Parts: sequence; C-alpha cells; structure tokens
Amino acid sequence: MAIGLSEEHEALRESVAGWAERHIAPRETAEGRPGFWAGLAEQGLLGLHLPEESGGSGYGLLETAVAIEALAERVAPGPYVPTVLASAVIHASKRHDLLAGLADGTLTGAVALTGSLSGTRGDDGVLTISGTADPVLGADLADILVLPVGTSEGEEWVAVDAAALTVTPVKSLDITRAVAKVEADGVAVPAERVLDGVEGPDVLNLAAILLGAEAAGLASWCVKAASDYAKVREQFGRPIGQFQGIKHKLSRMLVALEQARATVWDATRAEGKELEFAAAVAGVMAPDAAVQCAKDAVQTFGGIGYTYEHDAHLYLRRALTIRALLGSSSEWAASVTSLALSGVSREMEIDLPEDAEPLREAIRAEIAAIAALSTEPNGHANRGNDQKRALADQGFVMPHLPKPWGRAASPLEQVLIHQELRAAKVKLPQMIIGAWVVPSIAVYGTREQQERFLPQTLSGETIWCQLFSEPGAGSDLANVQMKAEKVEGGWKLNGQKIWTSVAHVAEWGICIARTDSSKPKHDGITYFLVDMKSSGVTVRPLTEMTGENLFNEVFLDDVFVPDDLVVGEVDDGWRVARNTLSNERVSLSSGSGGTGSSVPDLLGLVGRLGRELTPAEAVELAHVVCEGHSINALSLRVTLKQLAGNEPGADASVRKLLSTSHAQHVSETAVNLLGAASVVAADMRLGDAGYWNRAVLATRAMTIYGGTTEVQLNIIGERMLGLPRDPEPGK
Repeated sequence: MAIGLSEEHEALRESVAGWAERHIAPRETAEGRPGFWAGLAEQGLLGLHLPEESGGSGYGLLETAVAIEALAERVAPGPYVPTVLASAVIHASKRHDLLAGLADGTLTGAVALTGSLSGTRGDDGVLTISGTADPVLGADLADILVLPVGTSEGEEWVAVDAAALTVTPVKSLDITRAVAKVEADGVAVPAERVLDGVEGPDVLNLAAILLGAEAAGLASWCVKAASDYAKVREQFGRPIGQFQGIKHKLSRMLVALEQARATVWDATRAEGKELEFAAAVAGVMAPDAAVQCAKDAVQTFGGIGYTYEHDAHLYLRRALTIRALLGSSSEWAASVTSLALSGVSREMEIDLPEDAEPLREAIRAEIAAIAALSTEPNGHANRGNDQKRALADQGFVMPHLPKPWGRAASPLEQVLIHQELRAAKVKLPQMIIGAWVVPSIAVYGTREQQERFLPQTLSGETIWCQLFSEPGAGSDLANVQMKAEKVEGGWKLNGQKIWTSVAHVAEWGICIARTDSSKPKHDGITYFLVDMKSSGVTVRPLTEMTGENLFNEVFLDDVFVPDDLVVGEVDDGWRVARNTLSNERVSLSSGSGGTGSSVPDLLGLVGRLGRELTPAEAVELAHVVCEGHSINALSLRVTLKQLAGNEPGADASVRKLLSTSHAQHVSETAVNLLGAASVVAADMRLGDAGYWNRAVLATRAMTIYGGTTEVQLNIIGERMLGLPRDPEPGK
C-alpha cells in the first residue's frame, strides 16, 4: 500500500521509486546539491503541487506527498523536501514570482519552523529584520529562505534571499541532510517579499503533511526491510519471523505505518478548520510512527542494525530529525484536543461520480416508500414490522448478497444505499449474530434452507447464536471436540460450547461439530443449524465481568439434528465456518460493539467535567481522538479502493485490529478522567462514572471474541507481510 490510492498515484509512486533506485546511490551524503538534482527537476517532481502558470504540473499536495513518500524510502539526501515546503508556503501567499525557479530546480528553498526574528516596517513598506532561526532544515543549500518574523502587527512570513543572510551549517543528526542556523542583521525585505495571507498555522499544517509523508516513506522502508530480513534470518533452527515476538512486532509496525499513511492522505484532502485538525492528527501519528518503526527495525536486524554497515541507522536518524523539527507529538496532541473540544472534527465524505445520481434517485424513491410503512410490531415475537420486512424483501439489509437475499449491489450502490438510509432516518433490523449467519446460508445453504431461514433473519425476527467456541479450543476453532454421530435421518450432537452470546434468548444456533475424528483437524468438521428448543439443549448463563448475562455455556446431550439442517457438505464445515468468521470480523470492525464507547461520547464527558484538563490528560485524550480519526480514514480508504474495483489490502486488516481495541482506549481514558469518582459500581444507571465503569469492563471482551488481538496480529504478519506461519504442533 501507499499514501496514494488511485491507479495514477500508484503509477506516479512506481515511477518515482524506479527513478530513485536508478539515480540515487545508497548512503549518498554528497555536499552541495546532489548529482541527481537536475534529473529530479526534469521529472517535474519539484512542482507537482504548483499551478502550471508558475511552472508546476497543476496537481496538488497529495501528488507531492506520493512522490515524497517514494523518495523517503530511498532516504534521498538533499534539499527536495525543504524546497517543496518552501514553494508550497509561497504558493499559499499567491506570490508567484519565485515559484518558477523553485519548480524547475534553478532555485532551492527552505522554511524555518522556529525562530526569534523581529522586524520593523518603514514608511516605504520595507520590513527590516534581525534575529536568528535555528535549526532550519536544508538552509545550507537554500537560495530562498522562508522565515517567521514578529512585527508590531503580529507574526508575518517573508521570503528572503540566502545571500542577504548569514547561514551557518550545524552538524546534523541526519547525516544525509543538513540543518543550519540562519541569522539576519538589519536585512531589508521589500514588500513584494512579504508573504501576505500566510500565518503560522498554515505553515505548520503544510510541514505536518509534507514531513509526515516523508515519515511514512521512512516507516515503509523499515517495515519492508525488517520483514524481508525476518523471513530469511534463522535463529534456533527457524526463521526469526516465525517467532511470535518478532511477528507481532512487525505487524504492529505495519499498523503504525498504515495509520500514518491514512492520516497524511486525509490531511492532503482537507480544507479550512478541518485541515488544521487533520494536519494536527498527522503531526501526532506520522513522526511517531517513523521513529517507532525505525527503532523496531534496528531491533529486528539485531547487531548488524546497530552498525554503519547497515542502512537502518540512516532511517532512524532522519525519523528523529523530522520529529524534532515538527515539534513533539505532545504539542500536536494539544492542538488536536483543543480543536476536538471546540467541536472541530473531520467528516469522511465520499466524492461519488456524477453518473451515480440516477441510481441514487432510484434508491431514494424505494427507501422513501419503505420509510412510509408502519414500524409498529406486528409479527414474530413482536420483533417484526412492515418496514423491516420491506427492507429485507427488497435486499437493503445486506445489499452485497446475491438476489433475492440482497441486491448483488456493487460497492457504489452499497455506498448510496447507506447514505440514503441515513438521510431518510430508516434503521436496519438488528440481526446481531444473524448478520454473520446470513452470508453462510446464502452461499452454502440449500434453497430450502435459504427460504426457511433468511427472510425472518434479515428482518430481525429470528434470533441466532453461534455455537463455535469450546472450553478447550478458544480461538483455535478448528480444534473443536464436539462429536456429531450419524444416525437415521440425521445426526446426534454431544458436547459443550462456551462464550455463546444471546444463547439464552436465541431460537436457532449455528454449530460446528466433528463428524470424522480420523481426518486432519480442519477436515472432518460439519456445519449444523440447531433448534435451540430441541431436547437435550441446556443453556446456562455466565455472569460476565460487568455482572450481566450476555454470554452462556451450552450443553448438547444427544441433540438430534436432521440431515436437512446440515449447511454445505458433510466434513467440509470448516469452509462454511470461515465464511461466518470473516463476516463476523467485518461486523466487529464497524463500530463500538454496542458499548457506547466512542470519541463523541468521550468528548461529551470532558464537557461535563467542569474543569480544565491537565497537560497529561490532554495528550491522552488526543491519542484516542487520533486513533479514532485514523480508523475512520482507513475505513474511507477501504471503501474508495472497493469503489475502484481494488482489494482493500492492509487498510482493511489494520482497521479491524484497531477497531477492536479502540473502544477499550476510549473507556479507559474516560475512567482516568473521572479519577476518584470512578469507584462507583459498573452500572449504566449511576451517571457518568457507572456508565464508563461498565464500558471499561465490557470492552475487555472486544479483543477476545471474533479472534483475539494476538490471532489478528498473526494474520497481519502472515498474510500482509508474508512472514512464515507458525509450525504445526509436532512438526
């Protein structure tokens, strides 16, 4: 994956990466402009974000971020990023006279993100400046320096010729790219070099985006290089990537990388106050991701990674330099918290093609007719009504399914349906476990099974439970021990299931049981539909950490299941179960799991505290807000990839992993903010403290059911990074 999503962006990335591999020598640290500078300019990479009339290509920040990410993977030396940042700031002021030189490479630039310069304006409009800016990235090679100046009218930004300043190189932590101290002593800046309309936050936003893109590129190299090494480096007789400690470390690196990419990508698209918020989130996420990935890469490489013999230290040095120049993540976190508490957030809207409107109008008309139907209970167990049945009958509940159970809807149609249902305030039926059951029966069930079970499940009238987990199996579902013995007309099931949600009210259960113990553990399993009212079914509620009873253990003693309630082929139930599990994990990643532990809830609590947050609390709150924002950005990226007909890739896997723990982080932060007040019982009726105490307990289950966090990390490591699988027991 990469920051850019479209085919054009991927082509740009591949082109830049290929060019860099051919023209940028490994560990190049040449003084002065690097030898590849002219070629870089000829490729048009210095002006991707600039208008054509200023010598640029007429694209935007996203395209420049794509190029920066690709060059960072090569840890490209020289003034590329400082020059691009300088031209972006100058462009924001609508001063075009300097842009052509910066775009064609005849001029280089740099921007001071910190400084103590002051200026006095004369009657002729000339601003005379003095003071120091230190450190300034790329200042030693810059022809034009963009500097902040304090004046009687507030902070202003100016573009000054380097020849008028004193530039003193400083020995840099990043040995491939220098920094310098810039001094001005009575330098006269004419009015045309004052960057009207540019303010400090504008410059910092641009820096967060462009340096954030570079941070993502550094992290990308670290993830790939460390993963490739872990596949071949052997210790104790096997590749180190097979050890869970390494596998999970590398998977966490990929998670941090994809969060950084998603937040930088989103910041390139934002405007106004939303831009300030999105850039601040990127300022928190991207530099820290680069530093963490570089540190973990060094750890993975071991002794060789600690030496100059390996390139890993170059990436760590640059990552640390970027973070230092941008300012600590706690400073960006303070901005995130301030903006979030003032009501600023980022709506993840999808720009749909104009030719989608006829389809939207047709969907809107269908939903309007459904919205006019009665919502009064008039059916099975008072759970059915005309509106729910119409939603099910017309395929709106799970529109991606084939007709007649869905609409065989394309990703575009699914997005339109979601938008129009929300606009019409029409709520879909609550299927709970049924949402995981329906796809399996729709794909593997017989026509009779589909007609018998799907209509009432889709309308929310039939409640299901999932009889998968067993006391001795846990997440290793293929290790089930429940026996299914063939008898006349069907099967008899014997055994115990556990952690079975809503079994105490469910009418039907999906159950996997072993029908042939002589076969390998993934074979010899069959998928059954069990009537929970059958003789021999005993449900015993389990009291959970919250004191409530959602989970149950279920005992099946000689429970008869007729042949016509076997889904799929006998002994091939693992294939059906995997379909169920994949749908379960998608469902779990889409919300807070019913706990109410969401960022808006948390912000509401902060508003009710009646006090200012401490700096530590503000940072903690910001990290939760940033995590939630990154999940939303990842979700949007998944949707956009699907709309383009592409596989969502790492974005989807990372989103699933983060979503299961996010509600935990939200509720834990809330309890920390409540302090001593959180000693009250975990009871939603006892105000904020009781509500959040219940949430902090309830959300502990979210990283267990549906595949533990550790299992999910294994999946990411093995499927996304290609790390070797854990060996089978005994092998």
